Amino acid sequence: MTVVEGWRPVPARSDAARSDVARDADAALTALYSEHYRSLVRLAALLLDDLGLCEEVVQDAYIRVHAAWGRLQDRDKALAYLRQTVVNLARSTLRRRLVALKHAPKPMPDAASAEEGAYSLVERAAVIQALRELPRRQREAVVLRYYADMSEADAAAVMGCSVGSVKAYTSRGLSALSGKLEGLR
Repeated sequence: MTVVEGWRPVPARSDAARSDVARDADAALTALYSEHYRSLVRLAALLLDDLGLCEEVVQDAYIRVHAAWGRLQDRDKALAYLRQTVVNLARSTLRRRLVALKHAPKPMPDAASAEEGAYSLVERAAVIQALRELPRRQREAVVLRYYADMSEADAAAVMGCSVGSVKAYTSRGLSALSGKLEGLR
C-alpha cells in the first residue's frame, strides 16, 4: 500500500463517535456561517456574475465541508477549506457554463429572429380576435376553407349549405377580416 505524505486513514468510528463529529461540525460551521457567510458570497460574486448562483455555491461549500469534517486534519483551518471550496465550486460552475455554451444548438441561418417571432404572435392573436368578431357562418366558412384546408364542397357538406353559400360566406368573411386587420401591417 502506498502512503501519501500528509494523508492518514480515518479509523472506523462508532455511531456515538460519528454523532460527536456531526455535532462538532454543526457547531463549528454554524459559527463560521454567521461570521463569514457574506464574505464568502462576495468572494463567489467576484468569480461569478449571478448572485443567486453565488449563494448556491457558498451553500454547497458549507455542505461539502460539513460532510468532510471528520477528514479535516486541521479544523482551525476550516475557513480556508471553505474559501478553497467556494473557489473550486465557482470554477466548476464556470466550466459547466462554458461547456453548455459551447454545445448550445446554433440557430439556423434562415431562422426568424426573436422580434419576428414576437410580431408573429401579435399577428396571430389579432387574426384570432378578428375571426371571433365575424358572424358565425362567415367564421365557419373562413376557418373550414383556410385553416382546415377544405374544398368548397367539403366545407358546404360540413356547414350543411350549398357551395354557393360557402363562396359567399367566405368572400364576405375575408372582406371583413381584411378591413379589421388593415392597421396591423
